Amino acid sequence: MIDNEDLRLAVYWAFAETGLPPTVPELAERFDTDAHQVRVGLLDLHSQRHIVLDSDDRIVMAHPFASIPLGFAVMGESRLWWGGCAWDSFALPHLVPDEPEVLVSTRCPGCGSPHAWVVGREEPPPGDQVAHFLVPTSRLWDDVVHSCGNQRLFCGEHCVNAWLARTGDERGYVMDLPTLWRLARHWYEGRLDRGYTRREPVAAAEYFRAVGLKGPFWGL
Repeated sequence: MIDNEDLRLAVYWAFAETGLPPTVPELAERFDTDAHQVRVGLLDLHSQRHIVLDSDDRIVMAHPFASIPLGFAVMGESRLWWGGCAWDSFALPHLVPDEPEVLVSTRCPGCGSPHAWVVGREEPPPGDQVAHFLVPTSRLWDDVVHSCGNQRLFCGEHCVNAWLARTGDERGYVMDLPTLWRLARHWYEGRLDRGYTRREPVAAAEYFRAVGLKGPFWGL
C-alpha cells in the first residue's frame, strides 16, 4: 500500500525537477509495487484535488504544474514547464526552491501578440497587460482544465473585450500584473513539503481579500 503523501510528493517533485509528470510504471518501480496500487493512489489524490487525471488516469495537472500546453511556457535556468494558467505560471518561481526567477511567455488570446516577462520573488514584473479569469472560483473544479485554460493574459482591456465578443463568453474578472503576482506569490506555499494542506473556502477567501481581490467572483 502506497502512502498517499509519499505519492503526492513524488508527483510534485517530478514536475518541479523535470517539468514532466511521473508515469505509472515509474511510480510503481519507485514504490516497489504494482500499477494497480499506483492508480488507486492517484485516484485518491485526484478526488482530494491534489492532482488532475484525464480519462486514462494520466496526470494532467498538479497545480501549479501542467503536463499539457494551456497557453503558457515557463523557462527556468535549466528547466521548462507548461504553465497551467496565468496564476500558476506566475507562482512557479515562488515554489521551486532553486529557480528565483523564470521567463513566462504567452500570446494574447485577443490579438495573438506575443508577451514575455521575467517573473521573480521580489516584485511584480512591469507591464500594462491584464489577466482575465473567465470562471468564478466557486466553479473552478467543475472542469478544472477548462477553467485553467481560460485564465489568460491580454494586451489590455480592449483585447479582453474583443476576445469576449468573438467567443460569446461573459466577462469574468480582470486584474493587473501586480495583483496577479500578489495572488500567485504565496498561494502554493508549502506544496512541495510534507503535510501540505489545501486551503478551505474560508481561508481562501481571506487570502484573496489580503491580496486585494473582492466581489462574488472570489467568494467574497
